[in-house]
Amino acid sequence: MHDFCFTIPYGMLLIGGGFIGYMKKGSITSFAGGAVAGLLLILAGYLSLKAFEMKKNSSIAVVLQTVISAALTLVMGQRYLLTQKVMPAGLVAGISALMTCFYVYKIATGGNKIPSKAE
Repeated sequence: MHDFCFTIPYGMLLIGGGFIGYMKKGSITSFAGGAVAGLLLILAGYLSLKAFEMKKNSSIAVVLQTVISAALTLVMGQRYLLTQKVMPAGLVAGISALMTCFYVYKIATGGNKIPSKAE
């Protein structure tokens, strides 16, 4: 599975979550955090997709995705440990931890597998 297949929806999920946090609690921090992290992930996913279309790997995109998801895992994991609230801290920490593992796997295996031309 290619990283951009998960990264773009993950970024949209973060943006949506930040927006919901703003609508429910009036939290500008939630909105800004979700929007910034989500947009950066969508950008990284887009860069990875375009590199894949050119039959290349984008190591910069995968590293950016890994750093963002690891940071979210740490920040939201700490927040979960302090509040014990599954929504949103536990959920975001869990999803981000899974995504971090996926990105580390992609880095370890050399990135997206470029299909060879069948002739």
